[in-house]
Amino acid sequence: MSSSPHANNTYTQVDKNKVIVFPQDHLAHDDFRQEWWYLTANLETEHGKKIGLQWTQFRIAMTPVAPHSTLLKNQLATSSNKPISIKNNEPSWISNQLYMAHAAVTSASQHFATEKWSRQHPQLANVSNHPFTVKIDDWRWISDGNTLFPATLEVTGEQFNYRLTLHSSAPYQRQGNQGYSVKTADGSVASHYYSQPYIQVSGNITLQGEEHNVTGQAWLDREWSSQFLNKTQAGWDWFALRLHDGSTLMLFQLRDQAKSPANQSTANFYSARRMFADGSGHNIASTNITLTALDWHTIDLTRYPTSWQISIPSEHIDIKINALNPNAKMSLTISYWEGPVLISGSHQGEGYLELTGY
Repeated sequence: MSSSPHANNTYTQVDKNKVIVFPQDHLAHDDFRQEWWYLTANLETEHGKKIGLQWTQFRIAMTPVAPHSTLLKNQLATSSNKPISIKNNEPSWISNQLYMAHAAVTSASQHFATEKWSRQHPQLANVSNHPFTVKIDDWRWISDGNTLFPATLEVTGEQFNYRLTLHSSAPYQRQGNQGYSVKTADGSVASHYYSQPYIQVSGNITLQGEEHNVTGQAWLDREWSSQFLNKTQAGWDWFALRLHDGSTLMLFQLRDQAKSPANQSTANFYSARRMFADGSGHNIASTNITLTALDWHTIDLTRYPTSWQISIPSEHIDIKINALNPNAKMSLTISYWEGPVLISGSHQGEGYLELTGY
């Protein structure tokens, strides 16, 4: 597998023969350059108001993983050469792992987003077992055991906070070829990728001081790799769609940096999977997918396509996707657009859309 100009070849590379194993692969993979635990939810208040919710914890390895002894030697080389000791029962503050977390709440008229950053340390930000926990400061996913569910998710911010209970008994969906998800036509870039598109949610959200009881459904994506784009790709458009016939649809396109519409239609890379609650599913050939941006919304001088037509004749799918709130830009350290969407056409439903690289 080739590396991007900014990737270090000593990071672990994705292996198409790797078998994703649960619950082990719910945990962090520190030898890969980056990964995420990514939850989106389509919720409704007791008064019927639609609210979308996002929580993501990212892990970024700043350097390839090195044993503590190597790190200490490097530190000693630039210090006064005084001995440094770390007790075996104390976690080291030396870490090459950086965590970043994003959280957002979106309604038809409001959108709030916030973020946290931290080095990895059990007292600050970490992914651990017994019970399974993903945390950064007081943002925490905590399961009852070593599997992902059942779990509680708590996030607090200046403009919103939420506490949710998450349940799922559906089998996990391995994206791509048994969890090996290719990102380029030549197969040079890939990730390990699995999803849980069938999560039941209940709890409460406090939005600008007003508390709402909410229920609905959520979608979790887990993905790790040492490279997600090649040097010719600008970003992606990712859809997590829940159809009213009980099926779910994961679809993404990776956009080529060429700006002309003629080039876009041939250079973009597509991947899609239709999934069902019993764990069955099938991949959809890219030749069966037509993805068309219908309407663009400008935020802070950047145009985002917030309305789409998706046609997949082999699945008898011909649907229109509209953002619940076109202003759902994540104006954070890394900016992108992400928000809940409504589905109409051959199927009805709801889901989430993420737009990066615009």
